[in-house]
Amino acid sequence: MNITSWMLGIIILLNILFAFIVIFQGRRKDIGSTWAWLMVLLLIPIVGFVLYIFFAQNFKRSRLFYWDDIKKRGLDQGLKSQVSQFRAQQFQFRNSTSAEYGDLITMNLLNNQAVLTEDNQVEVYTDGKEKFAALFRDIEQATESIHVQYYIIQKDNLGRELLDLLTKKAREGVMVRVLYDDLGSRSLTKKFLSNLRAAGGQVEAFFPSKFRLINLRLNYRNHRKLVIIDGRIGYVGGFNVGDEYLGLSSKFGYWRDTHLRIEGAAVYSIQTRFILDWNQASEHHDITYVPSLFPPIPSKGEKGIQIVSSGPESEYEHIKNTYLKMITSARSSIYIQTPYFIPDSSVLDALRIAALSGVEVNIMIPDKPDHMFVYWATLSYIGEMLKTGTNVYLYSNGFVHAKTLVVDERIASVGTANFDFRSFKLNFEVNAFVYDEGTAQQLSHAFQEDINVSELLTLEKYQQRSRWVRVKESISRLLSPIL
Repeated sequence: MNITSWMLGIIILLNILFAFIVIFQGRRKDIGSTWAWLMVLLLIPIVGFVLYIFFAQNFKRSRLFYWDDIKKRGLDQGLKSQVSQFRAQQFQFRNSTSAEYGDLITMNLLNNQAVLTEDNQVEVYTDGKEKFAALFRDIEQATESIHVQYYIIQKDNLGRELLDLLTKKAREGVMVRVLYDDLGSRSLTKKFLSNLRAAGGQVEAFFPSKFRLINLRLNYRNHRKLVIIDGRIGYVGGFNVGDEYLGLSSKFGYWRDTHLRIEGAAVYSIQTRFILDWNQASEHHDITYVPSLFPPIPSKGEKGIQIVSSGPESEYEHIKNTYLKMITSARSSIYIQTPYFIPDSSVLDALRIAALSGVEVNIMIPDKPDHMFVYWATLSYIGEMLKTGTNVYLYSNGFVHAKTLVVDERIASVGTANFDFRSFKLNFEVNAFVYDEGTAQQLSHAFQEDINVSELLTLEKYQQRSRWVRVKESISRLLSPIL
């Protein structure tokens, strides 16, 4: 036996052994994910091993998640009181839309500690220039604290403009904290952040790497985008910080996203979410409850909101479960905008059943990819929906990155979670669920406006795709549980 055959035998043996480890390790419960990794490991032995090391880490939660302060600071009494009222079915709703979806609200309250607030005012932003203009105005007027959290902060013109403004506010004595994801914002450098730190601002990275430009933790990323100003104004949605989000990318063109600006008691929940994430990332866990972070907020409106978060530390997939509950409650219409449509079987079945039951299901995705395998997998699942009579639109005016779900033009979700496995299981996400007919109609109207710059994908057009495209879809779909 020559050396080549001997080495090949060793590789095959090690690969089989590794495949058995994947099958029998107790922490991997998702059978779809297991089969996908087995296929990768067996078909491309060496490359598959490297991919597994980077993408499939599943460390024990005791090593990854040090949630020392999981207690909801500042909201304990209100949470306990609301839970008691809901359990006793004695809660007095302030608006009819919230009352109509009491079972959905109860699920989020009892299982995600998502307090319902009904005194909120909401502004919807679908254009990056308008969203950041409003954000910068609010930051400029801050007097107490500014908390900023983004998955991506680019070291470009918009990123510099934001950092310069935050540095200015820190010099004025405002408490400025910036939390970014180390992988998503891998272009950031200590030098870029040095002026903010020198001015008294604080900066933390979520799950940082010990190696410059190399982060092996490709899973468990913090995908949330939150800003809280003086504890009174909150932002949540899909926009990150970078010139491309202003539509300045030659690759993507116009960037279509959705973000909410919220005033009202829902800001307390957004603030609490930031504190928990900050204390996880910070070695000092240094944010404690102080009145200035949760100031009295006069009633700004009558819109009901729950802030729901989920992540790998959650026992249940809270945002996905809320999507499911909304979809199964639909009676007339469903509007979905998402850059990636890779639902698990439960969400796919719920959408198909809704469409087959006569509900008008509308889905809008980009007409161009930013991740090739994800794009081909998306088209595969879109094909399943086309068979049910679903209206599918390919956004052709740039890139649609919005993560919105609107049901019956009565309730809506806007946040950071896509319709895919990664958002449901692997990323830290946060969504605002809004129980308000006006906001829901505004979002559905935005969808309908986007139809004017989109192409309707029919089943006939989809079936005309080439054999090569079908092959790419099939391979990508097999890999979808691990994309």
